[in-house]
Parts: sequence; C-alpha cells; structure tokens
Amino acid sequence: MNVLSFDATARKAWMGLLARTAPADLAALMPDLPEHAVLRGPEVGAVMVRGRMGGSGQPFNLGEMTVTRCSVRLVDGSVGHAHVQGRDKAHALRAAVLDALMQTAEAEAVENRILAPLRTAETETRALRAAKAAATKVEFFTLVRGEDK
Repeated sequence: MNVLSFDATARKAWMGLLARTAPADLAALMPDLPEHAVLRGPEVGAVMVRGRMGGSGQPFNLGEMTVTRCSVRLVDGSVGHAHVQGRDKAHALRAAVLDALMQTAEAEAVENRILAPLRTAETETRALRAAKAAATKVEFFTLVRGEDK
C-alpha cells in the first residue's frame, strides 16, 4: 500500500493511541511481532516540550521529555515509525511495527484486534478520571443579603 493512499488524520490518531498506551497493555494484545527489519533501532533521546499561556499566548520552552523512537520495515516493504514517551524500547518497536501493519492489507484486522480494544480502554479510563474529578467539584453561590436588594 502506498503511504499516501491512507488518511493522514487516521494515521495521526492511531500513532497517538499507540504512544499513549501502556507498554504492558500493548504487549498483551500483541505478544509476537511479524517478521521485520529494523531501520532505526529503538533510540532513547529527549525532546523539548513547548507550552502556551492560556493555550493561545506566546510559546515558551516548558522543559525536556524523554522519548524513544524506532523505525521498521515489514517484509512487504511497508515502513512504520514510532515515538513513545519514556525509555521503553520494546514499546517503541511494537508501536512502529503496528504503524507499518496499519499501512498494509491487514489494517482492518489490526484495527479490530488491537486498536479498538486500546481505544475502548482509553475512553473508559478518561471517563473514570472525569467522574472522579466531577465528584470533587465545588459550586459557589452567593446569598442575597437584605441590604443588597
């Protein structure tokens, strides 16, 4: 499959999901990797994280974050890349292999067997976190005093 023949937005979504997934969860769903050649072995490095005041202000350097990157090529020639937070080289390798698989005819099977369960688990985790946060919400109100009428 030609790299340009799939939706770049969809690729961004699955690569983000793979990067956010806990390494153990990904390993449980994909214990064995298909045959592949490592183009760029898992390498640990750092990236500068930038922020903006209020989400729209001037950008500033927040600090550095450790990341691991990897690139692989499958037997059919599909190339996959991954960048994951932290130093877990196996996580980066698995994510790169999955990125390459999503560019092949096996994409639908990979979506159903691996990505859909990961997406569901992430949605449930976010909902649980939101529910916990909502339980601590404090609502302020003002009582009208007699002389303020």
